[in-house]
Amino acid sequence: MAGSGRRLDASALRDWAHTSVGDLIVHADEINRLNVFPVADADTGTNMLFTMRAAWAKADAGTGGDVAAVAAAMADGALHGARGNSGVILSQILRALADVAAEATAERGGELTEVDGAVLAASLRHAVGLVVASMGESVPGTIVSVLQAAAGAAEDAVAENIELGGVVTAAGDAAVVALDKTTEQLDVLTDAGVVDAGGRGLLVLLDALAKTVSGHAQARQEYLPAPPDIGNTVAAPGPRFEVMYLLTGCQPDGVEQLRQRLDELGDSVAIAASASDGGGRYSVHVHSDDAGGAIEAALTFGTPSRIQITSLAGGATLAPGGWTRDRAVLAVVDGDGAAELFAGEGAYVLRPDPNATDPTSAVTAKQLLRGLVDTDAAQIMVLPNGFVAAEELVAGCTAAIGWGIDVVPVPAGSMVQGLAALAVHDADREAVDDGYTMARAAAGARHGSVRRATEEALTWAGACQPGDGLGIAGDEVLIVAEDITAAAAGLIDLLLVAGGELVTVLSGADVDPAVGEALSGHVHREHLGAELVTYHTGHRGDALLIGVE
Repeated sequence: MAGSGRRLDASALRDWAHTSVGDLIVHADEINRLNVFPVADADTGTNMLFTMRAAWAKADAGTGGDVAAVAAAMADGALHGARGNSGVILSQILRALADVAAEATAERGGELTEVDGAVLAASLRHAVGLVVASMGESVPGTIVSVLQAAAGAAEDAVAENIELGGVVTAAGDAAVVALDKTTEQLDVLTDAGVVDAGGRGLLVLLDALAKTVSGHAQARQEYLPAPPDIGNTVAAPGPRFEVMYLLTGCQPDGVEQLRQRLDELGDSVAIAASASDGGGRYSVHVHSDDAGGAIEAALTFGTPSRIQITSLAGGATLAPGGWTRDRAVLAVVDGDGAAELFAGEGAYVLRPDPNATDPTSAVTAKQLLRGLVDTDAAQIMVLPNGFVAAEELVAGCTAAIGWGIDVVPVPAGSMVQGLAALAVHDADREAVDDGYTMARAAAGARHGSVRRATEEALTWAGACQPGDGLGIAGDEVLIVAEDITAAAAGLIDLLLVAGGELVTVLSGADVDPAVGEALSGHVHREHLGAELVTYHTGHRGDALLIGVE
């Protein structure tokens, strides 16, 4: 069997989450087509994808931590972001890894540096119990059967002293055999001529783990449903709504009582506990005609929150890969005020690393990719706003395109250009028209910045001393003045030489509001017909960002 390959440390565990998201995107449509149990709503792949995305986002939010901390973050993200029955099950598989990693840390008397074969095998076995507990029963021919086979094979490999790579390979190979058998184990799968959709999703996760450890992708067949017998096909009525919520403050003895009540109201009941933290938190899922009753039932046992009600008769139209067909705008911005400003105009916001010394190149391709994925949209207009280096922008957008997202980077080199582009965004236009219009608006916004000089230097505009205000356009210092207010006034004068009606000033973290008031008075006196608006964005770096339209 294969050797151990890469160590499954905290970094590799994050990479596994990232790889799993990418692979679920690729296979989401295939998994959705297999989805006939417990309800033929064709969303198992999409729900597993969204749940794993939530796990990845929570794990990736921190740069440090040992294996147990990363596993706990993944489990917490999955529980709070679980979508559908399959998402709840996936959250329990990740919770099992977190539980076993925490136990191993305690047993070994310190930080757990990696997941070895024994920890992985124990996690898979623990996952079987958690999944069965969340579903209330074990049904042969479902993801439980595939998970049991993977756990057994992993345990056997560990008993033979096989290293991690071999344990992962053994689990995946056993999962394939068990997955093929699901068609014969469950009548609804036999009638449809398909394997279990959840089991297929689990195989994607195991293969992603093998890829992370060994660096090699497993070649798997595409699982396709049998052609329908149209003459004998009868649409079976089912519950109208999928109801999900988080329940806090629930005591263990109340879980089974709630499950019994939900069983009376509908089917596909799943109640999954969070990691053992004593908080009494549960993720609850049910299909029911009485959505209100399903929520009301929870009030007896705890406090429901994050309530989601989805019509099973229809919903958002999904593009390949599970994305909605809506078009979104992703803006990279710095500062709390900027985040509020762009979000208020309808954009999704991605913030640079707050610990980065240079925010203008603080967003990596991987962070950009996660921001793109988190919009849920099939088409995304990207406003880098000067915070993403060209090579990172190209790499992140290229990866997103490979995942089935249509990405259009808009050449906005500053947040003031981004605002100009966002103002003309229209999701009802064709994407190419929308992108061209936004790019034209960004290019039409002449812009510059003002910063404080930190040392004595010679610029194109003359010598500067520490504390002077520097007015900059492009890469050149065009104004040297006694303070940032005077430098900004001089820069505005230069930018308005070619005309303009609107001056936008974005002020940084340590800028006195009086600066904006002084500039407003300057424009009112010196440039009749021009209007000045100021926003305190709280960005780092330049004291002021100035745009003219």
